[in-house]
Amino acid sequence: MNNIIVVTSEKIANYEITANLGEVFGLTTRSRNVFSSLGQALKAVVGGEIKGYTKLQDTAREEAIQRMRKHALELGADADIMFRFDSSSASMGDSVTAYGTAVKIKNLTSTNN
Repeated sequence: MNNIIVVTSEKIANYEITANLGEVFGLTTRSRNVFSSLGQALKAVVGGEIKGYTKLQDTAREEAIQRMRKHALELGADADIMFRFDSSSASMGDSVTAYGTAVKIKNLTSTNN
């Protein structure tokens, strides 16, 4: 699913946007395990990174991105522009949303236009 261009900008260098296919989303909610929650409580007292929690956030982010890419591909998109994240934490875990606008693009530098 890596054959789709994902950018945070509204334009892509050397490409023209030829169609707007609408917004796309990738959602996931990951639960925390007991050890991570306990570690978070202890780290709140002494300070420092909670590595298990950081890994949970990273995994959730990557899963959300892949789901967003899949959604864009299902719409026939070549790219996803204006890519953003939204996240929230609760006692049970973290929710992450990756979102953007699915578009069709044309390469302006290609000789096969």
